[in-house]
Amino acid sequence: MVDVTIRGAGIFGLSIAWECLQRGASVQVIDPYGVASGASGGLVGALAPHVPENWNSKKAFQFESLMMADSFWTSVQAASGLSAGYARLGRVQPLPENAALDLALARGENARQLWQGQAGWHVLNERPSWAPDSASGYWIFDDLSARINPHAACLALAEALRGLGASISTEGDDQGRVLWASGVHDLARISGARNRSFGGAVKGQAALLQVDRAEHPQVFAEALHFVPHEDGTLAIGSTSERDFSAATSTDAQLEALLNKAYAIFPALAGAPVVARWAGLRPRSRSRAPVLGRHPLISEAFIANGGFKIGFGMAPKIAQVMADLMLLEQDHIPEAFRPEASF
Repeated sequence: MVDVTIRGAGIFGLSIAWECLQRGASVQVIDPYGVASGASGGLVGALAPHVPENWNSKKAFQFESLMMADSFWTSVQAASGLSAGYARLGRVQPLPENAALDLALARGENARQLWQGQAGWHVLNERPSWAPDSASGYWIFDDLSARINPHAACLALAEALRGLGASISTEGDDQGRVLWASGVHDLARISGARNRSFGGAVKGQAALLQVDRAEHPQVFAEALHFVPHEDGTLAIGSTSERDFSAATSTDAQLEALLNKAYAIFPALAGAPVVARWAGLRPRSRSRAPVLGRHPLISEAFIANGGFKIGFGMAPKIAQVMADLMLLEQDHIPEAFRPEASF
């Protein structure tokens, strides 16, 4: 008999399993498709904050989680002997027009307070060592953003879990406290049972280029993420598609994304494309993560709706869900509760 059963071996399920294991619970993880088979097996891995303004519980939660990331991934890597590809190297954004300069400077002032002196938002008038052109002659650099290799991070978590006695399998019976972290499959099940949308799938496509910028910050330009990974590759993504016919196939939209990326960084045009990826990301109706008691299954719990921010939110989500499941202590923000997506 185990204490905790996690249904889903993506970033939420594995992170919560890790936190429960650290607190002395015995854990099993069950996923019929295997580790990181869905959205958590993507390429991009941009752990980036929301802009420091109009502060709310979602932004505060994300900030706390990003600040927890270093110790979280250090412990996973030490236990597994595998790299998660984590590094907090910051993010560069070209400022598209001079009219946005005052707002960028105001956000820098906001960051001093909201980020509690632990990270900064800086406006630069000198071009960073690796950055696209800026029409205004200014660039924003925040040193809160970090990168991670999504698939490698999940494999490291899985290995760390196994090393400390947890089981990960494709089938099994529920035992102990049960948490569902099964992404788009569970959102569809809940929506069907309620006869209205609780959330759904948004397709994303991304590419991986053989370009070594491993020591440089990531770049965000014209709604595209350029994320250098430690293995000498560069991830570019991603599309956001509400309507699609093939969930896991790349198509002309990815080629259009790459052409846009080449226009932003012309030097990338000749680089080999070593991987293309497409998958479905779970987005709740509220657009926030869904945490708490499962809306359909009595006595079960849910962690879902990671969408684009799942890896950045995972350390804090693991903490609050372990508090709820193991200690019956509820620290979940109201905006994250299932009721927010009803």
